[in-house]
Amino acid sequence: MWEGLSRSKPNRSPATLTRNRVNPAPVSGICVTCLDGCPGPCEIGRSAVRGRELLYPMPFGKVTAGSEKDYPVDFSHFNIQGTCVGALGIEADPDKAVFPAVDVSTEIGRQHKIKLAFPAFTGALGSTEIAQKHWKSMAIGAAICGLIIVCGENVCGMDPNAEIKKGRIIRSPEMERRIQTFRQWYQGYGDIIVQANVEDTRLGVPEYIIEKLGVEFLEVKWGQGAKDIGGEVKLFNLDRARQVQGRGYIVLPDPSDPITIEQYQLHGIREFERHSRVAMVTEEDFYKTVERLRSLGAKRVSLKTGAYRPADLALAVKCASQARVDLLTVDGAGGGTGMSPWAMMNEWGMPTVYIESLLYEYLSFLDRKGEFVPDVAIAGGLSMEDHVFKALALGAPYVKLACMGRAIMTATFVGNLEGKKLAEKCAHEQRDLKDAYLEHFAEVGTLRRRYPLGEYGRIPAGGVGLYSYINRMTQGLQQFLAGARKFSLKYLSRDDLVALTEEAARVSGLPYIMDADAAAVEKILGYRR
Repeated sequence: MWEGLSRSKPNRSPATLTRNRVNPAPVSGICVTCLDGCPGPCEIGRSAVRGRELLYPMPFGKVTAGSEKDYPVDFSHFNIQGTCVGALGIEADPDKAVFPAVDVSTEIGRQHKIKLAFPAFTGALGSTEIAQKHWKSMAIGAAICGLIIVCGENVCGMDPNAEIKKGRIIRSPEMERRIQTFRQWYQGYGDIIVQANVEDTRLGVPEYIIEKLGVEFLEVKWGQGAKDIGGEVKLFNLDRARQVQGRGYIVLPDPSDPITIEQYQLHGIREFERHSRVAMVTEEDFYKTVERLRSLGAKRVSLKTGAYRPADLALAVKCASQARVDLLTVDGAGGGTGMSPWAMMNEWGMPTVYIESLLYEYLSFLDRKGEFVPDVAIAGGLSMEDHVFKALALGAPYVKLACMGRAIMTATFVGNLEGKKLAEKCAHEQRDLKDAYLEHFAEVGTLRRRYPLGEYGRIPAGGVGLYSYINRMTQGLQQFLAGARKFSLKYLSRDDLVALTEEAARVSGLPYIMDADAAAVEKILGYRR
């Protein structure tokens, strides 16, 4: 019934804590009988009271949110092809070609390459409260897993203890903490990337982090898949809103307006929004920016772009090629964020499968022309090992990494929660926390061989959660690859996927399942459909 259709759920969502009183009209989302006297549990009704607050998922600082729109084609519309013949990357011997022998490590970069133990990295963890709260766990988890972690935009500008003189950042304790945490646990795999947006550039963040903190990997940000505006956070204090406004950010409502101040004091205004400016991209400016970052000492430069229209994707591909960047990350719609406008997250942008399919076409075209093709990462709603396999295969051989935002945060959140519960239980029972960890977290035995689990030097529970999740995904990816008889990621190809619907085949350029291997079948049997 729904083949080829895309479904939205207007006017109500758990993300905005809204609902319908009775069944909604399919198009408007308004209750089929809107009752005079209803307190307004829907988005329209709540907006009548709280206005712009209903634009965003809530409660802010405690949730990450992902699109609930059901797109016509997503990764579930493809299956992984298996075979029982031969092996690539290992001797075709059943005693040797076992799935634990599959190599899922990879490397990216142009001259100064980075090795990763698993082909994934975190989404950008910027200035939101939830990223700040869980950074230690995620940074340590990423380091011990051999992943790249991305320190997102606005961290310096939003640091309440930052030292800023003449509009330039002198010191940011929060940025220092983030970088040092990762480096303390760095094991030779992965790296830390720091983003820079319009406000970061004006504050001199690139100069500060390269020259004073020794960061080697910078990311120029054009946008992301969850929204087509700049980053935003909520502020719950008038003085804090004034501080951030004074640092050059857009703050709504205006905390310097006397009426705003009066309403805040009456508790009519309970929160402020801090917004970043959108980038105004030109080829010339981008090339100058990349060269400037390299002249400052950056060894690696990446470009992050969002789910914009095809012409903008083409521009990103061209710029990344001409500037010879180390990584191009393309973020499709349908993923998630800490605080993007809810309707925008659902109704804006090119979904991941669609944008990656176009990305593959554009990169293939450059490759055929003999032009430089950068290493590429894809983002947008990826969460499990089958997503990683499919994302890498759909864009093979150019897509090398999967960018995973909400999934990595979820594993960290749950790990931290479980750790808190164990600590409380052990304190009550006067029991050794180390024993409780060994009993509760299945992967702690592996970690214990490498790191102490006592109070001194113990990995945060969120880091254990992330490590456990990546371990699960590592083995799951190994199993999928072994089933395709590919014992290293470098052998992964688009031929390892098949489309389950004709629409998915048309979008992706992959064969429809009933047409797959037609030439091989004819060669084996002499049969032609």
